[in-house]
Amino acid sequence: MWPRALAGIIAGFFLAAAVTGLIAWLPPGPWQHALVPSLIAFIPLWMLAALWAFSFRSGLHAWSGLGTAAMAGFALLWLLRATGAVQ
Repeated sequence: MWPRALAGIIAGFFLAAAVTGLIAWLPPGPWQHALVPSLIAFIPLWMLAALWAFSFRSGLHAWSGLGTAAMAGFALLWLLRATGAVQ
C-alpha cells in the first residue's frame, strides 16, 4: 500500500504538473490568460493521479505507470516548445 501511495504523491505530482502545463499552453492566445484556471485545476488533477495509483496491482506498476505518463507529458511540453507551437 505504501509504495502505491508514494507513487501517487510523488509521481502523481509530476503528472499533474505536466497536465497543468498542457492546460496552460494548449488554448489559443497567450498562456498567461490560462494560468489561473490551470493552477486551480492542479490540485484536483493531483488527487486524481494519487487515486489512480491505487488502481495498479503493485507499487512497481504504479511507479512505472504514473512515471511514464509524467515523462510523456513533459516530453510533449518540450516538443511543443521546441517546435514553436507555443509562445
